Amino acid sequence: MAELKGGLIILKEMVDHLPPSEQKIANYVIQNPQQSIQMTALSLGNASQTSSAAVIRMCKSLGFKSFQEFKLRVAGDLRVDSSTEYRDIEPNESYEAIIEKVTSNTVQTIKESADILDSKRLTNAVEALINAKSILFVGFGASYITAKDAEQKFIRINKPVQAFSDLHMAATTVANKGEGDVVVGISFSGNTREVEKILSLANRNGAKTISITKYGKSRVAELADIQLFTSAAREPAFRSGATSSRIAQLHLIDILFMCLASDHFDQTVHHIDQTREAISFIKDES
Repeated sequence: MAELKGGLIILKEMVDHLPPSEQKIANYVIQNPQQSIQMTALSLGNASQTSSAAVIRMCKSLGFKSFQEFKLRVAGDLRVDSSTEYRDIEPNESYEAIIEKVTSNTVQTIKESADILDSKRLTNAVEALINAKSILFVGFGASYITAKDAEQKFIRINKPVQAFSDLHMAATTVANKGEGDVVVGISFSGNTREVEKILSLANRNGAKTISITKYGKSRVAELADIQLFTSAAREPAFRSGATSSRIAQLHLIDILFMCLASDHFDQTVHHIDQTREAISFIKDES
């Protein structure tokens, strides 16, 4: 977060979703990153056979505030090794090789998610969670694992929190939420219909909404007041349990929790000590 990074990561994840002229610019930068960060918008437009206006449009499409921010993020990527590729397992592969591949993929996903995390959006999300009268995490499929992990963490610091993967139960709960409550929709694709419905209902009732999706435009992100993104995490073919995307989501929940804990350190330590004492009491009694 101290140094701007993530420009090349975002480019590679979003290039196929850009209009044709913006794709030409994105592909040029991916192939010539060092030269591109030395260029003006006009010279980059000429080099990619487009225009300076198309360069500015591409920056906006990718979520950057300016062409300068885009170049700073690409430059940040060039200062670190970003050559690691996601790798799938092979038939009858050694366990040692599988350990190395899975670990490498996980580390790469976490690193990329950290690089694209926007500090302002993170700050807004933490403030919303700190001030929330209640918090509801909603996720379906593998994203429900993330929702339950968030519930377990926040309940330990005395936050009124629930997690749901049942659409009817989530809707019933959100029906009684409003101003001061926070609803967090978790969907890797950003297009999970059930999460869309819950965020729409939360918005209608005046609750604050937060989305956790892969980077890019999606219906879930568009519905949220605050958008948080993880790396698109190119999942290998054997993606049962949505391995990389799940790890990225869990990592983001950890970041949210730790930021909140740091802002309210003494209070957080007190609540965690209380929960530890409660668990010890139960163990002693048994």
